[in-house]
Amino acid sequence: MSKVRVGLIGAGRIGQVHAASIAENRDVEFTYIADVFVDGAQKLADKYGTKVTADPMELINASDVDAVVVCSPTSTHVDLISASIDAGVHVMCEKPIDLDMARVDALLPKARAAKTQIALGFNRRFDPNFSAIKNRVNAGEIGNLEQLIIISRDPAPAPKEYIAVSGGIFRDMTIHDFDMARFFVPEIVEVTARGANSFSDYIAECDDYDSVNVVMRGSNNELITIINSRHASFGYDQRIEAFGSLGMLTASNQLPTTVRAFSATQTEVADPYQNFFLERYSSAYRQELADFVAGIQSGKLTNPTYEDGREALILADAALESAKTGKTVSLK
Repeated sequence: MSKVRVGLIGAGRIGQVHAASIAENRDVEFTYIADVFVDGAQKLADKYGTKVTADPMELINASDVDAVVVCSPTSTHVDLISASIDAGVHVMCEKPIDLDMARVDALLPKARAAKTQIALGFNRRFDPNFSAIKNRVNAGEIGNLEQLIIISRDPAPAPKEYIAVSGGIFRDMTIHDFDMARFFVPEIVEVTARGANSFSDYIAECDDYDSVNVVMRGSNNELITIINSRHASFGYDQRIEAFGSLGMLTASNQLPTTVRAFSATQTEVADPYQNFFLERYSSAYRQELADFVAGIQSGKLTNPTYEDGREALILADAALESAKTGKTVSLK
């Protein structure tokens, strides 16, 4: 089977993560990098031996590109997905699709009719611990799923410049957790959210929250709780608990090593949690790309789809409405 020729749009922090995954994949030929800040793209291109351009349309329409991975700013996503469809190029796009549901919906008919694969970058589905819980829930190990708890806390908040254009915590951070909730409970019918400004003045100045809790109800009366904070003094806090009629499954935080220290004054002293999402989810990013490439080769995509991205944004918008009004938002 011939290799899939892949181009990367966006050479920033998340683009560099995907670049490593693309370069490592044996079924991929890494051919092109595009970024309007061409100096950064050139450094990445020099590292991986690709061509480089400041124009993403040049990359999308290149003869040696079969698929693109989009890691550019959110405001560019809809246009780049649309252009990729027109060019007959497969696309995997980082979340969210857009901050404006009207733009997402405007592209929906075209995305549904596309002959190429369209994947959304919800990498946490590919975390080996979270996917193992999902598989074991599906296998009936804990009976009927009744409660799902998703905890996600960042080590420190992003800079004010990022927060100001991020679309807010629900669309930027919690959206990963909304997708994880739908991974377990595809049909969510009710959203209640509360937000607080507990520690960051500049996040409050951006009319955003630094801490949020969300409670959602599934169509079979499953209860899903999401707990988010923009900071955690002890590192990157990423946990899931699935509780059912026959038992419970949990996934804990990741440590750099399994070493424990014991002394006269303390026991079970472990390393701090991994402190950055790129470390915590490195294996998930690799598997995400591998599944995308396999979906192109087989014609059967298993990655989150455009419609999954749309559904996560619907939940984000509902959570924001609930947090602002203090009311529960019904989706059905």
